[in-house]
Amino acid sequence: MIKNNKFLSFILVIPFILSCQIKKDQHLAADSFLPMQIGNLWYMNAQSYTEIQDTVRINKKLFYKFYSLVGGDASSTVYLRIDEHHKLIEGYPDSPLKTYTRADFSAKKGDKFFTTGEKDENDNEVTVVQKSDREITFSFDPVYHPNLKGHPTLVKYIRGKGWADQYQKIKIDGVVYQESQDKN
Repeated sequence: MIKNNKFLSFILVIPFILSCQIKKDQHLAADSFLPMQIGNLWYMNAQSYTEIQDTVRINKKLFYKFYSLVGGDASSTVYLRIDEHHKLIEGYPDSPLKTYTRADFSAKKGDKFFTTGEKDENDNEVTVVQKSDREITFSFDPVYHPNLKGHPTLVKYIRGKGWADQYQKIKIDGVVYQESQDKN
């Protein structure tokens, strides 16, 4: 009888632990500047959108597969993860040892970092130009590129929603967070 009670107690604890993990994951999505779950969608129109389609392990780390269609005829696939230091890391299965830092969500306004540290034409100096509890904006300057140096581009993220572009709808964890009035 005592063994059965211990087993029953153990069985009853498992759903509690799993529900805590689900709540923790939902809380993390709301807190993230780029929530990652298969099915998340940033939709401008049928010809331009980004969606998370799958996950893959690269160098034993979990990355999310982001597929983008741009203008109806160009596409790209990137693999992203947020590491334990709140950095947005890009990697690829065919080059598992090479990574790029696309964002540092724990950085403060004015902080700088480099995307690769390679000091080549693909390396960008990134500066946090704006940060609040709700938004963060990065300036990417290709300082080692002979023609593009001094012509930075800005990338802005909104907490719980991801990229801050003009989307018709954003779907995070199955919930539509934003939808424009114009449905064209």
